Amino acid sequence: MHWRSKLVHPTAQAPSGFRSLVTPTYRGSTVVFERQADAADDWRQSEVGYTYGLYGSPTVLELGARVAEIEGARHSFVVPGGQAAIALIYFAFCKAGSHALVPVTAYGPNRELADGLLSGLNIEVEAYDPLIGAEISSLIRENTALIWTESPGSVTMEVQDVPAIVKAAHARGAPVALDNTYAAGVLFDAFAHGVDVSMQALTKYVGGHSDLLLGTVSVGTQKAYEAVGPASKQLGMAVSPDDASLALRGLQTLGVRLERLEASTLQVARWLAEQPDIEAVFHPALPSCPGHKLWQRDFTGSASVFSILFGREIDPSQVEAFVDNLKLFKIGFSWGGVTALAILYPKLDRPGKDYGGRLVRLNVGLEEPCDLIADLEQALGRIQQRDEVAA
Repeated sequence: MHWRSKLVHPTAQAPSGFRSLVTPTYRGSTVVFERQADAADDWRQSEVGYTYGLYGSPTVLELGARVAEIEGARHSFVVPGGQAAIALIYFAFCKAGSHALVPVTAYGPNRELADGLLSGLNIEVEAYDPLIGAEISSLIRENTALIWTESPGSVTMEVQDVPAIVKAAHARGAPVALDNTYAAGVLFDAFAHGVDVSMQALTKYVGGHSDLLLGTVSVGTQKAYEAVGPASKQLGMAVSPDDASLALRGLQTLGVRLERLEASTLQVARWLAEQPDIEAVFHPALPSCPGHKLWQRDFTGSASVFSILFGREIDPSQVEAFVDNLKLFKIGFSWGGVTALAILYPKLDRPGKDYGGRLVRLNVGLEEPCDLIADLEQALGRIQQRDEVAA
C-alpha cells in the first residue's frame, strides 16, 4: 500500500494484554461490521451488539450499566444532561392530547419545558401541590400519561410521599417518573418504592467536580425500557465518551463524598438554624423542612444542598449583600461538587407563599465545615453591622 493508505488502514498495533483499573475511553461514531448481513441500526446495543456510536460506545454503556446496578434498574440510558433526561421522559410517555402532572416545586426548567415546548405540542402539564400525597388521585384523568415526582423539591425542599403517589397513579394506569438527583440515585430507592422511571443529573453528585454535563434515565420494567429506548434514538441523545469517563471516575468516590457531604452539611445547617436572622432552614433531615417525617421513613441519608429563609425584618437588599459578601461560598447555580455555592432566589414561584427575596440556596462542598461556618458568620455579621448603623 501507498503510505497515505497506510495512514488510514494501519497494520501496526500495540501489544495486547494491557490490564488497567480504568475503563478505556472508546471514541467513535462508525461501528465496523464483519459482514453486510450483520449491519443494523438498532438502539438495543446491550442485546444485539454495537451498531452505531449514537447509541453509546463501550465507555458510555458501561457508565449506564454501573448506574443501573446501584439504582437497581432494568437499564439506564445515558443522556447529555439532566434537562435532556427530563425531556426524554416526557417524549417517551406523552403525545399530543396527553395530560401530565408535575409538582409545583419541580426543577425550574422542567416547568419551563411544560409551559413552553410541550404546551405548543398540545401536551398539557398541570402543576400540583408536592405534599398532596394520595389525594393526587383526584387530579388523574383518563388521558394522564405521566406523573412527575421530585423529592425533595427544588429549592424549597418539600419531601413527597412517593409511595402514596405511586399507588394512586398505578391504580389508574399512570406511570410515575422521579427526579432522583438529590439522592444521587442511592439515598432514595426509586424502584423499591414503585417508581417506573427515575432520572438524575450526573452533573451533580456522580460527576462531583463541576466539570461535566450528563444525565441518566433509568427504567424499572421492560415496558418502560421499550418506551424510552426509541425516543432516545429519535431524539439523538448522544453523549461524549470523555464525559462518560469522568462520570465513571466520579462513581468510584461517590460513597465517601456523599458521607462527608452529609456530615458537613448537617453541621452547617444546624448552626444556621440557631442564628437569629434565619427564620427557617429547609433541610430534609431537620424538622423545619416540609415532609421531614417522610424523609425519615423513605431516605437512607441526606445530601449537600439546602435552603435558608431570612427573617421578615431582613430587607431583600441585605440578603443580596449577604450572598455577595460570602468568600468561600461562590455564587453559582448547580450543586453536588467539591465547592460550596450560594444563590439567591428573589422571585421564586410558590403558590400561596411569598418568600420576598429572602430565600438563599446553599451547597456545602468538601471544605472544612468550621471554615464554611466562619464565612457565613462574617457575612451575617455585616447584616447586623448595617442594622446598627441604620439605627
